[in-house]
Amino acid sequence: MTVNEQPIHDGEQICINDRLRDDELVTVLAKLETDKDQQVSGLVCKRWLYLQSTERKKLCARAGPHMLCKMAARFTRLNELDLSQSASRSFYPGVSDSDLTVIAAGFTALRILKLQHCKGITDDGMSAIGSGLSSLQSLDVSYCRKLTDDGLSAVTEGCHDLKILHLAGCRLVTDRLLKSVSKNCRKLEKLGLQGCLNVTDAGLTALVNGCKRVKHLDVNKCTNVGDLGISTVAEAYSTNLKTLKLQDCYKLGDKSIFAVTNFCKNLETLVIAGCRHLSNSSIRSLAVSTRNLMILKMDFCLNVSDTSLKSILSQCTCLEVLEIGGCEGVTDAAFEGLGNVNQGVGLGLKVLKICNCPKITVLGISTVLKTCRSLEHLEVRSCPRVTKVGCAEAGLRFPESCKIRIHDQTDNRCVIS
Repeated sequence: MTVNEQPIHDGEQICINDRLRDDELVTVLAKLETDKDQQVSGLVCKRWLYLQSTERKKLCARAGPHMLCKMAARFTRLNELDLSQSASRSFYPGVSDSDLTVIAAGFTALRILKLQHCKGITDDGMSAIGSGLSSLQSLDVSYCRKLTDDGLSAVTEGCHDLKILHLAGCRLVTDRLLKSVSKNCRKLEKLGLQGCLNVTDAGLTALVNGCKRVKHLDVNKCTNVGDLGISTVAEAYSTNLKTLKLQDCYKLGDKSIFAVTNFCKNLETLVIAGCRHLSNSSIRSLAVSTRNLMILKMDFCLNVSDTSLKSILSQCTCLEVLEIGGCEGVTDAAFEGLGNVNQGVGLGLKVLKICNCPKITVLGISTVLKTCRSLEHLEVRSCPRVTKVGCAEAGLRFPESCKIRIHDQTDNRCVIS
């Protein structure tokens, strides 16, 4: 008996394909629990393969214009296409402007397009996307280094429904693009500008004038962004903002952080790693005002002290991920008080990473292990007073469910348990 046949009482066989219409069979196949099962179902027969193709919503592929034309004819309801290339390996010839022209003409229902590390595409390809995919809601062109304001502005002018735009590593992008985004993409909710060195405070100021719904903003490594731009963003997105990433924005000072703490009461993720000029008082203000923080990364915020770190650990009760590094003034005293179980202090922490904090010892790590019962990942690196031998001598008991990484400088190895 074949897969698509069923026996009946008189010994004859009946084929599902003879009894069910296309829409009925699609309904049956949709009941398969996993994506893998649904994909494998296409191996049963040509009809099932055809129906699977017409209903498929997501596709990850590497193909030239000829194959893309065939795919467009086959996958008629596709709404997500991923043509991203490897960051470490280039596949010749890779995605080209010709490919984007085919996509713009053939995949008109597309909502999500991912083109990370597609180094060959230029403004001509982006112009085609802007002209053909008016329903596009998410575009990722991270590390497509040939793209400029001209091509990306064509996208913003033609794709007014854009909610997500990732431009990490697009170093030719300037404030002019943000003005176009502000004017044309009023539904924007997520914007990634990591490493866009030519974006300044003026661009962020222009952005908030038109885009009022932004919830996630990444300006990591945007070294020309300063206090004015971030303060403007904090005030404009006071109730919306969930994620703000400011890594290595070395021009930032306390004004930015005070604006964040004053306005962004719903912030859940904050990255201020490498912002070396922040004072201890501005960091303490985070604990007082951003009680919903779940992720805080402040590596090499050099002025973090025991007082400010203790405030964060004791008052940010929703905190799940904390990364600190380069904090020479932080000692074991920062973790004192974590054992106050009645208040649930610090017990929700799941990930803790500590790097280059020379005064933290095994005693501090022991306190963390005893009190943070939900800990899933602990990493200690370049802390000379925390060694494998020291942990063993202190009788530290590491939870079985917690991944431990201790970079032991005594033997230059990373100990993992």
